[in-house]
Amino acid sequence: MDFIDEKIEDYAYRHTSEESALLKSLEEETYDKLEIPHMTTGRVEAKLLKLLARMAGARRILEVGTFGGYSALSMAEALPEDGILMTCDIDPVAIAFAKKYFSQSEHGKKITLLEGPALESLKNIAGPFDMAFIDADKENYSNYYEAILPLIRPGGLIAVDNVLWSGRVLDPQDPADRAIHEFNERVVQDQRVESVLLTVRDGLNCIVKNH
Repeated sequence: MDFIDEKIEDYAYRHTSEESALLKSLEEETYDKLEIPHMTTGRVEAKLLKLLARMAGARRILEVGTFGGYSALSMAEALPEDGILMTCDIDPVAIAFAKKYFSQSEHGKKITLLEGPALESLKNIAGPFDMAFIDADKENYSNYYEAILPLIRPGGLIAVDNVLWSGRVLDPQDPADRAIHEFNERVVQDQRVESVLLTVRDGLNCIVKNH
C-alpha cells in the first residue's frame, strides 16, 4: 500500500482526529504479535468508517474480516448503547486477539464475533443491517457482496476495503488482482446500487443500496 505519497499519507494521518488509547494499544500490539500487521485498518480509514456509521444513524452493522478488531471497535463507537455489530473471522489467532480487546472496551458488549467461514456464517444471519464492511480474502469479494446485499436495508451502505490493491487493479496478474478488479466492475455496473470508489489508503468502495 505504498502507491500514495508517504508525505501525503502522513499529513492526512496527522490531520485526522486521534483514536482512543485502547485503539492505539491495539494497533501497536497488532504490529508486535499478528502476521501481516499492515492489514489493520488504522486511524484514517477507521475514522472514516466510524463517521459513515454515525452519519447513517446505524444501529446494526455487519463486518466480514475481523482481524485484530480495530475496525469493529471503531464502528462500534458510533453505535447507540443497544446497537449491534456482527463480525466474521476464521483465523483463531486473530479471533483471540480481537476478543481480548473487545473485552477491554466499553463498546465491546455491542460486538458479536462469528467464528468460521464467513459465507457460512452469513447464511444464518437475519437482516436488515444499516451498514456492512468487507475486508477479508479478496477472491471471495464478489461472493461476500452478493451474500450481504440482500441483508442491507434500502439506503444502507456497504464499504469494501483494498479495492485499489496497491494499484495492481490497473494490470491484474494473479487471482487476487483479478478478483478485486472483477468485483469493482461488478459494482459499477450493478443497477441495484450507487457507488463511489475512494482513493483512501488502499482504496475504499462505498456502495449504497438503492430503494
